[in-house]
This record gives sequence, structure tokens and C-alpha cells, in this order.
Amino acid sequence: MRNSFAVLLILLVIAGSVLMSLLLPNHSIEEKPNIIFLLTDDQRWDALGAMGNSEIMTPNLDRLAQEGVMFRNAYVTTPICCTSRASILSGQYARRHKINDFQTHFSRKAWKKCYPHLMKMAGYYSGFVGKYGVGSEKDFPLADFDYWKGIPGQPYYETEDDEGHEIHLTRKMGDQCLDFIRQAPDDQPFCLSVSFKAPHVQDGDLRQFIFDPAYQDLFRNTVIPPVKHGEDAVYEKFPEFFRENNEARNRWQIRFATPDMYQESVKAYYRLIYGVDVVVGKIRKALEEQGLDKNTIIVFMGDNGFFLGEKGLAGKWFAYEESIRVPLLIYDPFLAPEKRGQIRDEIALNIDIAPTILNFAGIKVPNKMQGRPLSATYTGQSDTWRSEFLFEHEFKHPGLPKSEGIISTTEKYFRYLPPAPPYEEMYDLIKDPDEMNNLATQSEFNERKNAMRSRLEKLIDKSE
Repeated sequence: MRNSFAVLLILLVIAGSVLMSLLLPNHSIEEKPNIIFLLTDDQRWDALGAMGNSEIMTPNLDRLAQEGVMFRNAYVTTPICCTSRASILSGQYARRHKINDFQTHFSRKAWKKCYPHLMKMAGYYSGFVGKYGVGSEKDFPLADFDYWKGIPGQPYYETEDDEGHEIHLTRKMGDQCLDFIRQAPDDQPFCLSVSFKAPHVQDGDLRQFIFDPAYQDLFRNTVIPPVKHGEDAVYEKFPEFFRENNEARNRWQIRFATPDMYQESVKAYYRLIYGVDVVVGKIRKALEEQGLDKNTIIVFMGDNGFFLGEKGLAGKWFAYEESIRVPLLIYDPFLAPEKRGQIRDEIALNIDIAPTILNFAGIKVPNKMQGRPLSATYTGQSDTWRSEFLFEHEFKHPGLPKSEGIISTTEKYFRYLPPAPPYEEMYDLIKDPDEMNNLATQSEFNERKNAMRSRLEKLIDKSE
């Protein structure tokens, strides 16, 4: 009888272990992984060597892609930093978290469902470095970070280190990341969130893209290919209400209005991204030196895209691909060697970041989160995935008409919201990837347009 009971007990233990291995992320149950989340500001999806850009230099990020997983269809649900960052922290569409400006922060109740608070409550040593970007300085959730180097508003690139010496902001943030890694306690897993300002412009400064002087000679002899569809005639095709004092056009005037301006602006933009790439390399080296590289997951993403003169525009804010598509990489050291270097085609969103981080940590994802853990795409844990998503942009600005829409990898439909006049756009992204032929104005596509309108309404209902 005792032998039978012992055999039964062993079988139950084995079954329980198998079940737990299926339910939890693909890392050791006993040892929680460290997690580093890296966020760039205004880095578009193709500003990365691994995405086929032969002009830019991003060797460390390319290595991250080669040794990890790259999502080539990564998007943000709202292309402006305050709202996108709120979606990243909360895992929610803007219609749910309701942060559509630079003054609003989460309520205390809502913040308790954001990933930094949940990680802290689960025993993680927590750090934040860089531009916080949601609410004002009085709203900073300092209690949820053991290491806080957050910066309010739009920080300046030209800054000083702790000894008062001049230093570029990206380099200073890199030093702070290394400091965090080296002083993190041995008996706690850590979660470090790093929010670069680069490659965002320095608003109000005529130099715009203020890169580290150390990289002045980078791209000096490079000729950037001319922008595609950047002619004045393309911009003039926009409806009158869109062209009236358009902020994206105003910023185009000071960045891309002449061929020389275009060359200098794009090169400076690339130099800022190279500065981030250098920091990524230093972080990985520090992890190896500390013996942490085998247990540290790295997630890298952009907070929104960026027009580099396409359609005669600069900035982001609109539903076009240049504005909403971003780079997204995950380095997961627990992934089997043969599974690394994957390039995924699933639609990945900024609302997926919070549930992804929580899932890696073995923390239950709150029901309020609308994103999904991205690990399910590359570990074979999910047979179904989204085929489209809700685009929404309700930031109030006289030169930026509000809009909403539905987007997939093959087609998109969006419409402008009051006080703009009723106006719709629809594109076939397979036949027209540059979004130059607006099908919404053509009667033969009315049935298709009505179907997309209907699907949009359903997405809106689900998102609130």
C-alpha cells in the first residue's frame, strides 16, 4: 500500500510540474528573470539595419534581432508620445486609459494595474531612466521605483553628469543604466525601464536633431537616397482642412524643405539612433560582466514612428505607415538556439508590452489590459492572433486634426473627427504600400469601405 501511495505521489508531482511548465513563461520557475525594457522616441520601423536599412548603423540592435525575435509588423495604437507611453505602461487603448494630453496622469487606482507597480509588488527591484512622458513631475510614481532617474517634460540633449561635466543625454542615460545593473541586489530580480529621448528633435532649437558630437563624422560621406513621395504636389493633394496650418507641414519646413536640409536632418536622426545603439551594446556587455546575461530578457521598441519628409510631412500623429510602425525586438535568453533569429509577421502593438513583461515575470495579467503577451507568438503557445487593430488619435491641437481607424497588414480605413469636415481614407496596402491612392473617394469601393466602417465600430465598442 505504501509503495502504491509513493508511486501515486510521484506521478502527481510530475503531472503538476508539466502543467506549471505549460502555464508559465519559458524560463526557470525557481529563478525569476531580470527584464530590461528599452524605449526610443520617434524611431520609425525601418530606422534599423536589421529591417533592411543599408544607410543606418545599428550593429548592437541588429545583433539583438539576430539573437532574439524581430517583429516586422509592430505598431502603436496612438502615434504621440504621451498617449503611446500610457498605453505601454497600462496595456490599454487610449479610449480606456483616457490619457490624450501631456498633463493627465493615471489615477491611483489605474496606476496600480500598470506594469511597474505590479512588478514592484511582485518583489522586483525596479528602476526607471529617462523621459517619463506621462503627466507632470508631481505625478511621478516614485514609490514604485527603487532607482529613479526619470526626467519631466522634454529633456535637453546637452546636459551635465554628476560632476558637472558636459555630456550628451543619451550617453548620460547609458551610464545610469550601467549604474543600475551594477548596484542591483543579488537576491532580487530586477526590472529596468529605459526611456530615451533619442531620436526626438529638440523642440524650440533650430538645430533640431542634436546628436552627440562624438558622432559628427558618422555618415559624412553617405548620400541618403531622396525621400519617396515628398514632392509639394503630393502634399497639395491633401484636403484643404488638412493643409490649413498643418503642424506636420510646419515642421517639414524647418527639417526637410530643401535637399541639403533633408540630408542633414536624416543623418542627424541616424546619429541619434546610433548613440542609442552604443548604449545597447554597453548594457549587454555589463550584463555579461555581471553574469546576468543568461537570465535577462531585453525588450526594445519605439514609442511611435516618424515622417522623414514623406508626403511633405514631418513628425507623426497620423494613421500612415511612417507614423505608426515602429521597431520591436525581444531578446529572450531562455529561447532555444534554433528558435532565435525569428522574424515574426504577427501584428504586435504597444499595448502588448505590459502583458509581455508581466508574463515573463510569471505575474497574472490584469483583465483590464487589452494587449497580449508577445512570447505566445514565437513559442507556439497561441494558434490565433489579431488580424487588425484600432487606431485612435484624439490629441487636441489646432494644426493636427483628430482621427480614428482600423488597420491591418493588408488594408486600412480611417476618418477625421470633428471639428474637421467629414473625410475618409482607405488604402490597399498590398497594391499601394505607399498609401497614394485613396480608395474611400472611389464609388466602386463603397462596399469594402462600409465593411471596414462596420468593423471599426466593433473595435471601438470593445476598446472602451
